[in-house]
Amino acid sequence: MRPLSETQVRRSFVNCSRGEASTLTLPEGFGSLEWAEQEMLGWRDPKAPLRGYLVADVDGEAVGIAVRAADTSMSSRTAAMCLLCQTAQSGDGVSLFTARRTGAAGRNGNTVGTYVCADLRCSRRVRTEIPPWLRERDPAEVVAERAAELHERIAGFVGSVRRR
Repeated sequence: MRPLSETQVRRSFVNCSRGEASTLTLPEGFGSLEWAEQEMLGWRDPKAPLRGYLVADVDGEAVGIAVRAADTSMSSRTAAMCLLCQTAQSGDGVSLFTARRTGAAGRNGNTVGTYVCADLRCSRRVRTEIPPWLRERDPAEVVAERAAELHERIAGFVGSVRRR
């Protein structure tokens, strides 16, 4: 992902008002982010625990999506998979996130949802949590492949939010 300023991040949001975007809490350590290691910037709002944010570079444009986590979580004894980074983890490490659609559909209350890492740190996981069946391959190649797949899936989710 290309480096973004605080203003660019706030202006990127497509499914919330400018006022909501202007008051959101940016992720801790925003000023020292390693942008080259971000296919998407994802974080939970410490002031509103069910609120989260995703920002991705889609077709050369920074696009931000405000998401809301489900009120309940899965059992930690259940296995679950994030549908963005496709990392398997305990059920409490994955949450259903919904996003209001853009335009008239969103104003009518239409949303889309997907299961995502509860902490929204998929970019980190594609680099650090390599599945056992891929560990015999070149690590740099595996990370590049997983990062490209994550970018493709986040672009698909953004497309679902923007679809009217």
